[in-house]
Amino acid sequence: MFDDYVRVDTTPLYKNSSDSSKVCHLLWGDGVRFDDSAGSGSRRRVTARGGRQGFVTQSALGGKSLLEFYFIDVGQGDGILIKTPAFRHIMIDGGFPRSLQDTGKNAADFVDWKFAKDYGKTNIELDAMLASHCDADHYGGLHDLLDVAQKDELDARGVSVKAFFHAGLSWWKSGEGDRFLGQSTTQDGKEFWTQLLGDRAHAESVTGDGSGVKLQGWWHDFIETVVNTKTRLGQPTPINRLSNDAQFVPDFGPNDDSEPPIRVLGPVKFDVANEPAMRKFSGGPSINTNGASLLLRIDYGRTRVVDRRSKQSESALVARGLCRSEDRVS
Repeated sequence: MFDDYVRVDTTPLYKNSSDSSKVCHLLWGDGVRFDDSAGSGSRRRVTARGGRQGFVTQSALGGKSLLEFYFIDVGQGDGILIKTPAFRHIMIDGGFPRSLQDTGKNAADFVDWKFAKDYGKTNIELDAMLASHCDADHYGGLHDLLDVAQKDELDARGVSVKAFFHAGLSWWKSGEGDRFLGQSTTQDGKEFWTQLLGDRAHAESVTGDGSGVKLQGWWHDFIETVVNTKTRLGQPTPINRLSNDAQFVPDFGPNDDSEPPIRVLGPVKFDVANEPAMRKFSGGPSINTNGASLLLRIDYGRTRVVDRRSKQSESALVARGLCRSEDRVS
């Protein structure tokens, strides 16, 4: 993607090959693309982040691609873009839909800028998209990103997603047309949610035109949009439920020392009548949708990272004895 990376804490991007006038400052790990085949003296002509063009001191180059986290200000909710050293991209949540944002923007617009302007790419290519849970302040921005009807909002020509993951607990349509979190049952004196969204085939059946149980409201519309999403090669995007049973996000396991593994700590899966289930918490729907969120931990060197809303989910799980204390992230 880039020809080289900045190896120092900060370095100027100069307007010219000799004088001291500056376009901006580049930071450690910033990637640059060479604009000519050879350097000119001590400076090299490059295109840097944001499509900015100028000259950088050659001795400031020679760095490497970093693990980058972009915690996007989406107001209420979450929006996180992760770029791995191997230049894979993971999108986690996106805030409320644009229609509910005071600014008319959310994480979809940042991701569009990152790929179209910062990288100079014509398409947004995500290696994984994850919706932490089924509340609109988390998946709304993801829906905006994937919704082709809003293509005029994006500079990129298209969006592809290699794999989509969700937590399972969903908003379902009741017999009266209202929403509820599905069927539950009691086992050994404890309550469990048993009606969980599953794989792609299940997502197709609960959003399609046929008869049977259906998802409800915005969550239905979002999952239907995911069903219509394609991979970079034009294949239907795989859809899967994640829990601690998976241990790691598929394709992001501990098999490559240069890439950070993404561990799945929650939600915690139970078996009820030989079917997957989740604990049902007292305190209302919000406690359950948030308490049954995806809880992810990324380990890289001596660093562990967890997003803010997942931290709340983690606290809820530990308090209820559903997450090992040694898995907690400080």
